[in-house]
Amino acid sequence: MITIISATNRPHSNTLKVVKNYAKLLDKNGENAKIFSLEDLPPDFIVTDLYSNRSQKFAHILDEFIVNSEKFVIISPEYNGSYPGILKTFIDSFNPEILREKKVALVGVSSGRAGNVVGLDQLTTILHHLGMHVHFNKLPISNILTLLDENGNLKDLNTIKVLEKQIDQFLKY
Repeated sequence: MITIISATNRPHSNTLKVVKNYAKLLDKNGENAKIFSLEDLPPDFIVTDLYSNRSQKFAHILDEFIVNSEKFVIISPEYNGSYPGILKTFIDSFNPEILREKKVALVGVSSGRAGNVVGLDQLTTILHHLGMHVHFNKLPISNILTLLDENGNLKDLNTIKVLEKQIDQFLKY
């Protein structure tokens, strides 16, 4: 199973729109994926779940979206030249052995011109440290505000094409 993670807890984010588009492209390839948005973390998770003080909801999230997944796609917006702190906090909240030897593809999203390329590199370093296999084709998506239509669908054919290429490669990975 593949879990696609929307790496922000910002409500109604453009990142989640990209996640939903990515899931549709996976579905077109016959691959069923689950979507997990950090928006769905318990509101007090930093206090209640960060240091092994598991709530029922957080334990369910880990089981459904992390433990039982073989592969991950992390789609991360650019926050202050990197990835969101909530993503790092989420990763720090569980035993890293859960992630060891699992595969992950990365997509960066930004309204600017760099597509979160620096954040993807920083995230790669952390995921390698945790023993994950990071797919070589990390995609920075720039100028996201111009690439989505009013319904949140990707309208840029070049962006769709590079996502399809990453998906094809990642499914074979």
